[in-house]
Amino acid sequence: MINKKIFFLIIFIMSFFNFQNSSASYEKKFYDFKIKSINGNEIDLAEFKGKVILMVNVASKCGFTKQYDDLQNLWTKYKDRGLVVLGIPSNQFGNQEPGTEKEIKEFCEVNFNINFPMTSKTDVKGENAHEIYKWAFKNYGKSAIPKWNFHKILINQEGKVEETYMSFTKPTSKKIINKIEKILN
Repeated sequence: MINKKIFFLIIFIMSFFNFQNSSASYEKKFYDFKIKSINGNEIDLAEFKGKVILMVNVASKCGFTKQYDDLQNLWTKYKDRGLVVLGIPSNQFGNQEPGTEKEIKEFCEVNFNINFPMTSKTDVKGENAHEIYKWAFKNYGKSAIPKWNFHKILINQEGKVEETYMSFTKPTSKKIINKIEKILN
């Protein structure tokens, strides 16, 4: 009985760790995709080839929305060194991004002075998820699937998932900054 409890406890604890999918085939890279911008234009992600990407599913009415400040600070500090912050609005968590692209853009500019690239409102999980998120899951595993708003996926210069971060990990945390610094050098 105790052994069974210990086994389930270990399984439960391990479920909180991000385990990379070591058998990733990477038939495609991040730069092989396109996505619609918040302005309605197409973003060919090949434009970002050779850069480091921090892809974040964002929402305007979330408790983590203040992370926009940190995302903008990261973008300002590291864009000249090759970092791209890519905001991907999604309304899949608690209906916290109900607005139109125009309303989202205005909210971000007025409240946070956001000028990093933003996409149109997009599904980030499930059957209708954008192909970038399906690709991340296929190649990196479950930790690439957002559990809530402001989930972060770090893409390295080779166009592969480097790491994922849960919503509560601030964009300017030591954990993220150290990883960005390491792969930018």
